[in-house]
Amino acid sequence: MQTKFIFVTGGVMSGLGKGVVSASISKLLQLSDQKVSCVKIDPYLNFDAGTMNPIAHGEVFVTEDGGECDMDIGSYERYLNRDIPKSHNITTAQIYSSVIDAERKGKYLGACVQIIPHITDEIKNRIRAIANDEKLDVLIVECGGTVGDIESLPFLEALRQIKVEDGSENVIFVHVTLAPSLDVVGEQKTKPTQHSVQELRRIGIQPDLLCVRCTTPLLDKTRQKISMFTNVTTDDVFSCHDAKSIFMIPQMLYEQGLVDVIFKKFARVGYVNTSKNWDSWNTIVNSLQKTGNPIKIAMVGKYVTLVDSYVSVNEALKHASASIGRSVKIDWIDSETFNGNLNKLDNFDGVLVPGGFGTRGSEGIIDTATYTLEKNIPYLGICFGFQLAAIAFGRKMCSLENANSTEIIADTKNPIIDLLPEQKNETDMGGSLRLGANEIKINQKSLAHKIYNSDKISKRHRHRYEFNTKYRDEFLKKGMIFSGESDDGKRMEILEVPTHKFFLGVQFHPEFNSRPGFPEDVFKTFVTAAAQN
Repeated sequence: MQTKFIFVTGGVMSGLGKGVVSASISKLLQLSDQKVSCVKIDPYLNFDAGTMNPIAHGEVFVTEDGGECDMDIGSYERYLNRDIPKSHNITTAQIYSSVIDAERKGKYLGACVQIIPHITDEIKNRIRAIANDEKLDVLIVECGGTVGDIESLPFLEALRQIKVEDGSENVIFVHVTLAPSLDVVGEQKTKPTQHSVQELRRIGIQPDLLCVRCTTPLLDKTRQKISMFTNVTTDDVFSCHDAKSIFMIPQMLYEQGLVDVIFKKFARVGYVNTSKNWDSWNTIVNSLQKTGNPIKIAMVGKYVTLVDSYVSVNEALKHASASIGRSVKIDWIDSETFNGNLNKLDNFDGVLVPGGFGTRGSEGIIDTATYTLEKNIPYLGICFGFQLAAIAFGRKMCSLENANSTEIIADTKNPIIDLLPEQKNETDMGGSLRLGANEIKINQKSLAHKIYNSDKISKRHRHRYEFNTKYRDEFLKKGMIFSGESDDGKRMEILEVPTHKFFLGVQFHPEFNSRPGFPEDVFKTFVTAAAQN
């Protein structure tokens, strides 16, 4: 059976929630027993998200196969509870690189290479290859940016062509737009939606469905007005109003009849059968709504001005706390702002230091790790948090003068953290880190083994520096053990202090494996320790 396509576009402004809408639709179809997946198109000229600033763009999500992708790929994984490969994040640079490479090799037989058909054909080929290779019933493709952006035009044109080539019975366009409510006027305004749809129609795309972002449920009169001016029936205009959790959006859309509309447009009568799957999903969603007596976690990092910088860590903490019947309250603390006032950490049940790079704020994180060691506060360090915890231990417990990372001070006297050997001759910044899933061997006599209940695990990585093993014996003598190793013991992956209530660092990124209802084990153990603190 031919794969059906749902193309999700956005208008008015970025940040309306196209990713949540795309993921919610995919979840609804999965609950309807469809084999479904998602693709994210990012029209920027970066080859991938690897070199982008998380404060501007949000976190860099790492896939099992080593892709540095847009954060929406993480949303897809959490909603669908399945791994998404890096091929599902398509960028302008990837498309143009492929076309230029083909032109240099003479594959176009002397043709004048143009946006249409060569760029658009490459876009279509990539989308169709995913659908065919994975034998999907439905593929949802989210086009990043907003309608009217110059860089989005080739992608929108390619999506328009797919509908012409495959037929309207095989393609649905969903447009996410905005109906703001002005406090002064007190009514939902439709002009942003009207103009956005007009721009989309101008380039040849008539949306089939509208998902309208609003603070409160869309009023009937607003829905009717939007329908009149956008050429979309009222039954095909859906309210995407504010909710307590993004995981409640599938239910919201389902109650408005979205599944019935999609199957009707795809002429798949009789396929709607979500009831047997809803109970397990709703149990997970409801568990995330716990209130009262929250576990208080201080997240000390470098990119705290944008919550989305650590979205996977935030979500992993919520999954973990829900699994023990508690809620979690996360306070984001900029590591540059301590100024010696570390006693504020006494107000928290646990401290988490997520990933990061560079010198800025590093001393504040080292001081944080040292303080949690002294005060016996549960501590979880991830990647950069693992490395700076090792430095803190080296300074505090091993009396290693000026212990540091060569990333922070190149000629440091005691390079506790040093560049990976294979990185020494690397000149490119993008795509050159140690990326993706790697196997880790776990020491049986350790907390890590109790956490994972396994001798081996596979976890995703994204780093360029690692623990310098020449200091390993000295650390062991002072009470730190390295309970996880990789590459035949060449690399230290997990550190812990057995005498501490909970002091654990992991070189990998466990947050990328956490899903609603299926919390990652180290997060669950950490929040359990914090709850008992």
